[in-house]
Amino acid sequence: MSPQPGISTMTTDRPANLRRRTLLEALPALLAGAPALGQAQQNDADALPSTRLALLVGNRDYPEPDDLPPTHKNVHDLRAALELRGFSVTDALDVDAAKTRQAIETFAASVKSGPPDTVAFFYFTGHGLQLDAESLLVGAGTSPKAKAEVLGRSSVSVMKDVVERMPQRPDALTICVIDACRTNIRAAVQASDGLNQIEVPPGFLVAFSTGAGKPAIAPASANLSTFYTASLVKLLKVADAEATWSDFFSVVRLDVLNTMRNHPVEAVRALAQDSFIAKDVRRPVTLARPTTGDKAEADPPSAAPRAPDDLEDWAAVDQSIWPQDVSKLADGYLQRHPQGRRATAALAAREGAKEASQVLKRTDVRLYRTAFNLADDMGEELRADIHKSARGDKDAAARVARSYRDGNSPSAPGRYEGWLQYAAGLGNGIAAYELALHYRRSAQPLLASQFESRARELGYTPPPTLDHYRK
Repeated sequence: MSPQPGISTMTTDRPANLRRRTLLEALPALLAGAPALGQAQQNDADALPSTRLALLVGNRDYPEPDDLPPTHKNVHDLRAALELRGFSVTDALDVDAAKTRQAIETFAASVKSGPPDTVAFFYFTGHGLQLDAESLLVGAGTSPKAKAEVLGRSSVSVMKDVVERMPQRPDALTICVIDACRTNIRAAVQASDGLNQIEVPPGFLVAFSTGAGKPAIAPASANLSTFYTASLVKLLKVADAEATWSDFFSVVRLDVLNTMRNHPVEAVRALAQDSFIAKDVRRPVTLARPTTGDKAEADPPSAAPRAPDDLEDWAAVDQSIWPQDVSKLADGYLQRHPQGRRATAALAAREGAKEASQVLKRTDVRLYRTAFNLADDMGEELRADIHKSARGDKDAAARVARSYRDGNSPSAPGRYEGWLQYAAGLGNGIAAYELALHYRRSAQPLLASQFESRARELGYTPPPTLDHYRK
């Protein structure tokens, strides 16, 4: 069955929650002038990659009634937006799994042969699903309702065929955007198993258009984009060159939620998509176009004029490591500098820190202010992950936990559980399941059951190789 006709990807002017809406409606203006989170004094030369390559895969051609009319428009619009940002773009429409793997291999080889700081951008729009805990992208011509053995050989694995095939470059940036798990509105009401949660290697950022285990809805018209890609394209066109990709995708997530929660169609509001982002970005990279010769090419015009220098106020936000302080300072920055040079970073920091502050109030999270103090014996990666964790980065919080587990911070060896609890509270289902296994091994079955349930609530399905731990 098709969704209601005329679904729009534009935000309505509903007055609900006015203070938040006013800020989010001003996202294009806020994006006009924000470089890197945690990098207020970053060397500009380090932020400008020399090459940008993109591969866009768009599958519409699925057996009735599962065809997806918006996918070709998604690819067309995203291609134009990425080219504005200096990307050399290759697209592939309606390709089966074998041709998709071949395209990925060719793309990965191009990235590998490029400069070490090449930015790689892979995008898929089509049907996605989960099989044996593995996130799969369904090749064109295959029904997403086919038998498991058919789907297994006719789909592409997000981790095995995309992430693991790309060059592993911890200090570079590889972006994978998956606008999948697509269904129509009525089918989505009954859907319960979308793509699985993942964690990524250093240097990667993977964004799913919706949360793990959740559907993403698609309009029935070839003249409309999907909600996620519409926001992605819109913000690519107006984002300031100095915004980092990490902060940019956090703001895309906010824009999708805002658009869908305020949509005139009730079913769209009920199925508002909360993008799942997995990232381990070691070197912040901005949206600025790559250099050619002695200077960078022109970037798309900003939505607002450059703000006066506001780096002193931003430094207070950037240097804070306690979530409540980060949230308060970032909010103050945005009020004083709504079009400031760090507005994107401040918006991402404020929203993430607000969520983190709420998590730290939970009774099942035992992590306190002293856990965020930066000790002298901490390595740079651990210090950076604590900084990110204070801004709601669930994956960074899990890495902090594992650092304590592995004894990388001798001053506080007992914080493994607290940091895992915090990561789970932020939405990391893998951390929740890891904590369940920890409690199972330490003969604490009630806590094990609690966090195993939490992992599944977050949409994480453990691979079969881990199931033998469950009793």
